[in-house]
Amino acid sequence: MEAGGPRLLSAVMDSMWEIRRVRFDHSDAVQLSALAQAEYMRRYGYDDMTPLHPAHFDPPDGLFLVAYRDDEPVACGGWRAQEEDEEGYADGDAEVKRMYVVPQARGQGLARRILRALEDSARTAGRIRMVLETGTPLPEAMALYTSSGYERTANFGPYRGYSDSRCFAKPLRESMSTTG
Repeated sequence: MEAGGPRLLSAVMDSMWEIRRVRFDHSDAVQLSALAQAEYMRRYGYDDMTPLHPAHFDPPDGLFLVAYRDDEPVACGGWRAQEEDEEGYADGDAEVKRMYVVPQARGQGLARRILRALEDSARTAGRIRMVLETGTPLPEAMALYTSSGYERTANFGPYRGYSDSRCFAKPLRESMSTTG
């Protein structure tokens, strides 16, 4: 089954929310990404300059999700595959991008559901570790990630030179016991 297929989506539907896989260039994804960028501008004073392409989020090397309430897009998030490079990524990384929840839908566990669906999809696709960047102007994001099992890691990618950036990582596979 393709990563992010029907089983994943049915696992994250409930009576209030529906989470759908969409392309990163889908109009709802574009709208929510623009709102996320506006939030970054407001909080940081600059937007996320990371180059992103819709194909980065195509299964099996990625996934982009949009959550809907009554057919209105209210949240999004995605992951894209990364491999070891000079910017600090490791082989098997899945990088979380564009996690965003509109203000009126915050505080209801929606970001956590999207994050869990992204982790499940990345794991199914054979990714080893989830990585992400957030920053000190987003304390609620840092709280979400740490409460979801993410730990601080060295800054990677274009965030290496930013003092307000905070990078996090979480293994997607249980470590094998070496004790006998």
